[in-house]
Amino acid sequence: MYTREQASKLRQAFWTAFGQYMAPVLSAEGLPTNWINYKTGLKNVYFRMQVDKREASIAIEMTQQDLEIQQMFFEQFEALRELLHSTLGEEWVWDLHTEDEYGKGVSRIYTELKGVSIFNQDDWPALISFFKPRIIALDAFWSDAKYSFDELR
Repeated sequence: MYTREQASKLRQAFWTAFGQYMAPVLSAEGLPTNWINYKTGLKNVYFRMQVDKREASIAIEMTQQDLEIQQMFFEQFEALRELLHSTLGEEWVWDLHTEDEYGKGVSRIYTELKGVSIFNQDDWPALISFFKPRIIALDAFWSDAKYSFDELR
């Protein structure tokens, strides 16, 4: 078991290593990108990578407080489902109006990798192999799809 400080340092070390690993990778538009804090350009729409002591996930999260607006964004993603899945090369889970770990209402499109831990450095290569192609594919998808959301801005 780790102290809170040790756990924080391990998390920071993983995300620093991942950031350094991804730094040379340019976006689909040929620009340097902060892959860890990816900016979609849409308020309350995020590409999130998370990992804890049991699993990792990568998701598109919609966190608008107004659930009707959140649903409109979700439905716009649904209209692009085929493009998303073909760009990702896999199908993801679609959850309209679920809750995040803090009990806040969100909608998510995500995939998970179970049986990995951020606290086990032997799992880090598997975590990087899980996150890297998916965040790059999300970026490629977003470079085409973001214009579909112009009316929702």
